[in-house]
Amino acid sequence: MRKKLHQLLIELRLKGMANVLDRELNRAEKKGSAFDSILYRLLAQELAYRQERSMLYRLNHAKIPWDWTLKTFPFDKQLGVKKSQIMSLASLAFIERAENIVFIGNPVTGKSGLASGLLHQALIDGYRGRFYWG
Repeated sequence: MRKKLHQLLIELRLKGMANVLDRELNRAEKKGSAFDSILYRLLAQELAYRQERSMLYRLNHAKIPWDWTLKTFPFDKQLGVKKSQIMSLASLAFIERAENIVFIGNPVTGKSGLASGLLHQALIDGYRGRFYWG
């Protein structure tokens, strides 16, 4: 029966559930769990799997040129950048208000790094976006 369940989950493209099916069925056999709790755990695993895959897809297709986040941005080396102001932008409230932000400054002052850090945060929070040089 497990083999049939695995095949059915694969055909339905429920890979998150298929990945944990044996573990959850073994757990249910040991504890005598009710069917609804088994089903709940399987569906929760499927949701987590899909959310993770979606986030990885967004990060991959955003074409961010650096692996920077706002946590790794060198604020101590960019004295013209106010960390508190940037971290308030990290709340992404400007997106909800449909506002644009523009970074202006001399070369090598961190504008692209800040933009990629904010984009990275937005992607993690479920937004879609793409990094363009211009």
